[in-house]
Amino acid sequence: MSTRARPIATRLASDPPFAVAYRLPSDSLSAGRAREALRHQLHIWCIAGEPACSAELLLSELVTNAVRAQAPPAPEIGVRFTLSDGLLRLEVRDASDELPVVNQAEEDEECGRGLVLVDALASGWGVDRDGIGKIVWAELAVSDASAPRPPLSAPHRP
Repeated sequence: MSTRARPIATRLASDPPFAVAYRLPSDSLSAGRAREALRHQLHIWCIAGEPACSAELLLSELVTNAVRAQAPPAPEIGVRFTLSDGLLRLEVRDASDELPVVNQAEEDEECGRGLVLVDALASGWGVDRDGIGKIVWAELAVSDASAPRPPLSAPHRP
């Protein structure tokens, strides 16, 4: 038996991204369901405050657009959240080939401002076509500053 130490395994330069995905019905309740799933995941990832609020708004707009874009409505849409290197990525997949368009809505119009909000809040956004339809994504920079902090307490004494 050898007394030589075994080499330590080398670590990858960066950790692989954290990711979670859901399938939701393609209906008017899906934006709320997606926000609930995102809130749960953001809590796990310790993302709170303004980045969390912005992420919820971004996701809500993307899901609403996906549900409205499908004619005839497909039975479901997909949502995916990833976190890697301080960047939160929100993806919404639908079966429509129709690309999203940034509209300049008039003051009295109730719809048409969603992608303007996405463009203003996101660090970046875009569309990727797949074999079925498309994935509309938005990215948001998040940092350790957004993570909740434990309350200050007396120093722990061993």
